[in-house]
Amino acid sequence: MAFGGSCHCGAVVFEIAAEAPKEAMSCNCSHCRRKGFLLSFVPGDALSIVQGEAALTDYRFNQHNIAHRFCSVCGCQPFGMGKGPGGAAMAAINLRCVPTIDPDDLAIQKVDGASF
Repeated sequence: MAFGGSCHCGAVVFEIAAEAPKEAMSCNCSHCRRKGFLLSFVPGDALSIVQGEAALTDYRFNQHNIAHRFCSVCGCQPFGMGKGPGGAAMAAINLRCVPTIDPDDLAIQKVDGASF
C-alpha cells in the first residue's frame, strides 16, 4: 500500500509506491541534525511527485551527491534524491512530512554521518 506526504504549505505533494516504513534513520551530519530529519530510503522510481514539481528547488552540499529537494514556497524538505551504494537511483523520504506516520512509533537507527 502506498503512502504519501507533502511540504508544510502543500505546494509539493508526493507519493511512495511502497509499504510505510516501521524504521527510520536519524543522522547527526550538519544538515540532518539541524533539520531534524527522520529518513527512510526507497528506490528512486518508487517516488512520484503528484503536485508541485515547479515549486521544488535543490540544495547540494559536501560531495554534491544528493539533491536535497525543498519547497521554494515554505522551505520544507520532504525528500532528497541520489544514488545508493550500488549506483541505483534512490530517494530519501523525510518521514516527518508524512502525516500518516507517527515518529514515536518508528524504530530509530542512529547514523554517525558527522564522521563521513
